[in-house]
Amino acid sequence: MNLFRSEEHVRNWSGFKADAEEGIVPLDDLVTLFSGNYFRRRLDDDWVSRSREYAIELGKEFGKKGPFWQLPRK
Repeated sequence: MNLFRSEEHVRNWSGFKADAEEGIVPLDDLVTLFSGNYFRRRLDDDWVSRSREYAIELGKEFGKKGPFWQLPRK
């Protein structure tokens, strides 16, 4: 993960790849992501049994579904 001051700085970075543009995430979105139940409740006794539920919830809150966010198929 690289942190930049603005989207403009990301685009001017020598390592920027246009096909990874979907991966540019504002800080507010990261705060939402890491403050959800999937991360916040990971020390609960029932986290493992509820982790799928939390992951689905996280996906709905975060809303990233494009090709950049998909796991590669083996």
